[in-house]
Amino acid sequence: MTQIRREAAPAKLNLTLHVTGRRSDGYHLLDSLVVFCQIGDVVTLEDGPLSLTVTGPFATGLAAEADNLCLRAARLAGREVAITLEKNLPVASGIGGGSADAAAVLRALGASPAGTQSLGADVPVCMAGLPTRMRGLGEILDPLPALPPLHLVLVNPGRGLSTPAVFNALTRRENPPMPDTLPDFPDADALIGFLRDCRNDLAAPAISLMPEIATCLAALNDAGAELARMSGSGATCFGLFSDAARARAARTVIARAHPSWWVTASGLAPAKG
Repeated sequence: MTQIRREAAPAKLNLTLHVTGRRSDGYHLLDSLVVFCQIGDVVTLEDGPLSLTVTGPFATGLAAEADNLCLRAARLAGREVAITLEKNLPVASGIGGGSADAAAVLRALGASPAGTQSLGADVPVCMAGLPTRMRGLGEILDPLPALPPLHLVLVNPGRGLSTPAVFNALTRRENPPMPDTLPDFPDADALIGFLRDCRNDLAAPAISLMPEIATCLAALNDAGAELARMSGSGATCFGLFSDAARARAARTVIARAHPSWWVTASGLAPAKG
């Protein structure tokens, strides 16, 4: 009998992203507070041979190429499986879609997290699926205590953005990290207050390449976000709202004003087991 396994691949958000240096080999050092959303892609695995079918609203933006991260993850695990990827997240959008998809394949196969960074810097943190402080190249992972509930609106202007291009446009590569010891976050207000003192150092270079990102941030602020910030290397931006009702209302207002954008509301995902 064919065994079918389904695994969620939740969107990854960088609540903070401090670029703290660059190594001699060109790779950048980061200090980032990472969380995962309720929304995301879904992978379904059946017995092989190895193949990939892409469905979902963003399937056209992702070809089932031989080097697709889902296929590479299955090869890393040494397994022959037929993979269906339901692509619900925009491609090349700064919310870890490809890395989350690869991590979901590996989790569904019961694979070890060892060696997963060879697939991409974000794959290890996506394997964990927990609120995490991520440092170095992405290999230094410090799980955080459970965070207070957050009510999010995610906005993407409908265009992908190249991560290497954003890093190449970065003018200052050595910036202060977050504090050595993070404070406690007893409620959302405490967390948002901390985040206001942090940054995404890739926002300025990303906006220089794609000015629509600034328009996304302005739309979130105008809709009442307590904090608006770009995730990862862009172009997706997120707004934090005081409650789910305000987040849903903001989503509706922004989507009506910008019908070509991808706009959705979400909470934080439950931790992966």
